[in-house]
Amino acid sequence: MAKNNRVVVTGMGVIAPNGTGLREFWRTLAAGESGIGPITLFDPEGFRSRIAGEVKGFDPLDHMPAQ
Repeated sequence: MAKNNRVVVTGMGVIAPNGTGLREFWRTLAAGESGIGPITLFDPEGFRSRIAGEVKGFDPLDHMPAQ
């Protein structure tokens, strides 16, 4: 028999290649837009892949303390 565990949702947020924030992510998802493309945030020389899902314009230090 499965044990009952409680879950508390305190908010919703998304950090994804096709949208940062729930509203932007949902808009791009509904429009069929992809966040996958050529790597631009670093030089991918030496790696086998040249495509990725980059989260552009997101700085984690703007959203959480540096510890």
